[in-house]
Amino acid sequence: MDLAGFEELLTSDGARLLDELPPYDEATALGVAEAARRRGLPDGLVAVAMTQQRLRARAVTKFGAAAGRMFFTPEGLEQATRPEVAARHARRFADADLGRVADLCCGIGGELSALAGVGTEVLAIDRDPLTCAVAKSNVAALGLAGVRVVCADVVGTDLAGQQAAFIDPARRGGPGGRRTFDPSSFSPPYDVVLNLARDVGALGAKLAPGLPHHLIPPGVEAEWVSVDGAVVECALWFGPLASGVARRATLLSGQGSVADLTGDGVDRAPVGPVHRYLYEPDGAVIRAGLVAEAAAQVGGTLVDSSIAYVTADGLVATPFLTAYEVSDVMPFGLKRLRTVLRDRGVGRLTVKKRGSAIEPESLRRQLRLDGPEEATVVLTRVAGEPTMLLVRRV
Repeated sequence: MDLAGFEELLTSDGARLLDELPPYDEATALGVAEAARRRGLPDGLVAVAMTQQRLRARAVTKFGAAAGRMFFTPEGLEQATRPEVAARHARRFADADLGRVADLCCGIGGELSALAGVGTEVLAIDRDPLTCAVAKSNVAALGLAGVRVVCADVVGTDLAGQQAAFIDPARRGGPGGRRTFDPSSFSPPYDVVLNLARDVGALGAKLAPGLPHHLIPPGVEAEWVSVDGAVVECALWFGPLASGVARRATLLSGQGSVADLTGDGVDRAPVGPVHRYLYEPDGAVIRAGLVAEAAAQVGGTLVDSSIAYVTADGLVATPFLTAYEVSDVMPFGLKRLRTVLRDRGVGRLTVKKRGSAIEPESLRRQLRLDGPEEATVVLTRVAGEPTMLLVRRV
């Protein structure tokens, strides 16, 4: 979809067509498009409207009912911040009493919608004309007040009058638009983010979850966020937006629950033998380097100094760790594992691993299991030795 095609959607004919189209269904999409063409509507308009309906259908899982009146591009939808995460970002600015915020690399408007929702005046900037047009349309569609969208390069943009800024650099700098994990390849690069923090003072930055800890400046709060177990970002908070902790793991769920674990990311949990329960930390806890803090909640130890699996005798409920009951602890061996699983009639095997080079699909093929039962095996290291743990989720 290009800018000209999108602008057709904003005409009276485009708006009417979007209103008349049924919810997108892959099975009926061709018929719906053909019916629209038979009414004399241009092929290009029909195509872009059908694309928009398809994107809206995909966006429901992220934006809920609001997706039905919003506008998207494929890249914009993929990269847009989830509303529950953006709402937490916006609350930081509101709690710090920062009422004028520049939303840099604003995309289709996920962040600016949340900022406007807490009463913030937003200057939204993006250098892509199509993205800016979509963002402006979403501002209108959602009835947002106090938002101004400007098409410009954020590098060198005058932010005079802004009390704070939020930046979400693009992370697709590889060949063919592939995702990049190198902060120097972000757009704009990571050093621009750091310079912006010095210039603005109050800055929030949404970055990749894999940001190395040594790149985080002293005095900056780094927050790793997971949603329903999937780590979605590392947010850095500078100046008055930082809460005073060095590292934070924030766990969000689709049901709205929130859990926070904080620490300095320096402590290391002790190592011990495998006990009755094995605990798997949430990915945000691991990324934040807060496994020791999570282990302390269950009185646990690590199975290996370099492996983020916690083990303990007691079963303690905590949102930061998923608990499994351990039935067997065995040195790694394909033949041994096959014998045990076949003796127990296991035909469906879940393979979890950490610190093992074995590929789960390859292991399942080699085991050639056939039976009515299910099992879970954890491939890891215990005190440095390759080990298999048969477990059951509690």
